Amino acid sequence: MKIAIVCYPTFGGSGVVATELGLELARRGHEIHFITYSQPVRLALLNPNVFYHEVNVPEYALFHYQPYELALSSKLVDMVKLYKIELLHVHYAIPHAYAGYMAKQMLKDEGIDIPMVTTLHGTDITLVGSHPFYKSAVTFSINQSDYVTSVSESLKQDTLKLFTIKKNIEVIPNFIELNKNIKDDSNPCRRSVMATENQQIITHISNFRKVKRIPDVIEVFYKIQQKLDAKLMMVGDGPEKEKAELLCEELGISHKVIFFGNSNEVDRILSYTDLFLLPSETESFGLAALEAMAWEVPVISSNSGGLPEVNFDGVSGYLSNVGDTDDMAEKAISILQSKENLSKFRKNAFEVAKKFDISNILPLYESLYKRAIEQKKS
Repeated sequence: MKIAIVCYPTFGGSGVVATELGLELARRGHEIHFITYSQPVRLALLNPNVFYHEVNVPEYALFHYQPYELALSSKLVDMVKLYKIELLHVHYAIPHAYAGYMAKQMLKDEGIDIPMVTTLHGTDITLVGSHPFYKSAVTFSINQSDYVTSVSESLKQDTLKLFTIKKNIEVIPNFIELNKNIKDDSNPCRRSVMATENQQIITHISNFRKVKRIPDVIEVFYKIQQKLDAKLMMVGDGPEKEKAELLCEELGISHKVIFFGNSNEVDRILSYTDLFLLPSETESFGLAALEAMAWEVPVISSNSGGLPEVNFDGVSGYLSNVGDTDDMAEKAISILQSKENLSKFRKNAFEVAKKFDISNILPLYESLYKRAIEQKKS
C-alpha cells in the first residue's frame, strides 16, 4: 500500500506514534509518505520505502496568520497525484483532518476518490476541539473521515460526549517497540552519571504543561526521598519547568533533581530508572508510562483518562486519585523499599507492556487500511 501520514513533527506522543507507525509499515514493505511542515523528530530516512515531503507556507503581508491548512491540503493533492498514494492517515482532527477533507474534495474533482483515516490523540478533542471556536470544524472533520480511531476507550467516550459523532470510532491503542529495548553496557552513558550505586532513580517525562501536574511530581519525590535515598530525573521542557526548578530550591532538594530538557536519551534514562511518576490531571492514553513499562519500570500514576487502560493497578504499578500526593508517595515507597517487591513489579510492568508491542497493534492498522481502500474500490 501507498500511504500518506500527516502528523505534528514534535517530541509529543502523537508525533512519535505516527512516525514509529510509518517506519514499521515501511519495514513491512508499504510505501510511506510523511507530509508535514518539518521532518518528524524520530524519522529515519534510511529506508527506500520512506519519503518526507515538507509543507512550505509562503509568507504574505496580507495574512496575519499564515494559512497552513491551505498549504497542507494543496501539498496532499500534489503528492497523491505524483506518487499515486492510496490512503491518507491523518493524526489529530485539527488541522489535519480538516486539511485532509479539503484535499479529498479537490481530488474528487479530478476523478480520484481517496480514503482518509483520522486518529484522535487527545488534546485535539479535549482541549482544542472542545473550544467553541473549533467545535463545529472538529465535528465536521471527524464525520467526514472514512474511518476514525482513538488511542483509548476513554478518549472515544470523551469524543462521543463532546461532539455529535455519526461515525463509528475504533479503539486502536498506542504502542511501543519492545525489540529495541536492549541495554548497551558499552555505552558511555552509565547509571553513575545520574545517581550513586545505592540511590534509586525516579523519572518523569512530559511536555511540562499544567495538565501534567509537575508540582505533584516534585511533591511526591520530596516525600519519597525523606524515606529512601533517591534521585529524580525530569525529562522534557515546557511552561512549568522553571516553576518546578524553583520549587526544588524551596524544598532544598535541587541537588537530588536533574532537569534534562528535551532529550534524545530517553531510552537510556529509562533503562536505569527504578520508578516512573505520571500524576497527570488526565491522559488520553499515557504513552510515557507505557514506554517506561517497556523498560521494566513500574509506574505510579493518576487514575484519570486512559491511564487505567495502560497502568494496571497493583500489577504494573499503582493508580491514585488526581492530586493525592500522599497516596502516590506511600505506594511508591512500598514498591521501592523491597528489592523483591521492586523486582516483581518490574516483571509485571514488562508483561503488561507486551500487550502493546507494535507487532500486536500494527496489524490492526493494516486491516483498517485494507478495508478503507477496498471500500473505495467497490
